[in-house]
Amino acid sequence: MREATMIIMAAVLGNNFVLVKFLGICPFLGVSKKLDSAMGMSIAVVFVMVMSTAATWPIQNLLLEPNGIGYMQTIVFILVIAALVQLVEIAMKKFVPALHRGLGVYLPLITTNCAVLGVCVLNIDEGYGFAQSLLNSFGAGVGFLIAMFLFAGVRGRIESNDYPESFKGIASTLIAASILSLSFMGFAGMIDGIFGM
Repeated sequence: MREATMIIMAAVLGNNFVLVKFLGICPFLGVSKKLDSAMGMSIAVVFVMVMSTAATWPIQNLLLEPNGIGYMQTIVFILVIAALVQLVEIAMKKFVPALHRGLGVYLPLITTNCAVLGVCVLNIDEGYGFAQSLLNSFGAGVGFLIAMFLFAGVRGRIESNDYPESFKGIASTLIAASILSLSFMGFAGMIDGIFGM
């Protein structure tokens, strides 16, 4: 239980894929203008991260490595992630059409979201077992969701305030993202202190 908690907390806070590892920046900056779109995208990313790990871990350990074709990892993982994203898009279009329209072009971009591919590859590189990989992927997805939720709130506050013209647009967005990133980097020491890593 302690190990599971440590893996999830480290993925959510100390090793946040967006704010610490800087993976998944495109949807982080592109979809975080509205809270509902940010939350919809984040839930889709959590689902795709967990499902892609559930699919790629056995492929790597039962198919690629035993047959000596581990070098095909990136290509195979991208194909699996692309198929999962298509399934999510079809389901979302059928069951939640308003959210599907709201996400627009960003939903297919989950296929190229480096955080999704990154979590699958890092699970293998860290030597996690299947259950540990699922926990890490879930934690990474929740960390992505928290980062998107917080940043959507920050961007909402930025838009409603008056500030110099030179800071409007992407400049204020990047400054806010860097400050949020610095605050999450401080969690790494806290996780080490609590769990004695």
